[in-house]
Amino acid sequence: MRMHEDEVETSAPQVAALVAEQFPDWSRLPVRELATSGTDHTLYRLGSDLVVRMPKIAWALAQADRERRWFPLLAPRLPLAVPQPVAEGRPGRGYPWAWSIYRWLPGTAATLESLASPEAAARSLASFLIALHTVDTSGGPDAGAEGLRGAPLARRDEATRLALSQLEDDVDVPRALEVWQAALEAAPPAGAPVWFHGDLLPGNLLVTEGKLSAVIDWGGFGVGDPAVDLLPAWSLFEGSSRAEFRAALAVDDAAWARGRGHVLSQAAIFLPYYRNTNPEGVAQARRTLRAAISDGS
Repeated sequence: MRMHEDEVETSAPQVAALVAEQFPDWSRLPVRELATSGTDHTLYRLGSDLVVRMPKIAWALAQADRERRWFPLLAPRLPLAVPQPVAEGRPGRGYPWAWSIYRWLPGTAATLESLASPEAAARSLASFLIALHTVDTSGGPDAGAEGLRGAPLARRDEATRLALSQLEDDVDVPRALEVWQAALEAAPPAGAPVWFHGDLLPGNLLVTEGKLSAVIDWGGFGVGDPAVDLLPAWSLFEGSSRAEFRAALAVDDAAWARGRGHVLSQAAIFLPYYRNTNPEGVAQARRTLRAAISDGS
């Protein structure tokens, strides 16, 4: 299903032809499209060890270049696996943009039910974020300059309020506005900007044998407010696991309020845009938004 009016569509035969032309060593590997609610790329499994990522929208074009530049710095310092780019393809066969091949990371999308211990997973993800937030940021993409989610929340105020005005059938809008205003009024980060992932939805957290094993889809990563990475507190965890996540990260009240604001803004803007094109993503955004509004603990 198309998610964007100006989306570029691809097909498995097209991708197979591109691989055969540009990477003949992999020409005999089978290609099959993967079902995903991802908004930026169409994914194709290439054999058993590789995955092809085809940008479907122009705003996704710079992501692979940024990953190739920064993953060699980040990956060795992180306790969970991250995507490993192995090749860059050229436009061709009717496809207008560069595309990428990555190592396949095994696992399934995280859910509370898939986790052997949600509390242990909360501690594991917190350890990952602590490691990420302490990597040297010199030269990293600045959230404010590049319009990433780790920028100050005030920059999202107009878009967030507009989105909420369209969501009366989805959430308690007056309550959502209270949470949003509290986030805007929360104290800014006390320390220097840090690396953040920026999109820690359950679908971007992989689980293997009941444990978190990998963090994928780094399209929005950069340097800015670490509160943007509190998204799993409301998109994945609840109750004791949410409390464990907060405690392991030692999140103060101001950062927690900003985190709720980032979650609210992201989900609210997502809902009206993808309402008719991405049912799985919309259902997740609705659940996350309601959780962030109803539970600030």
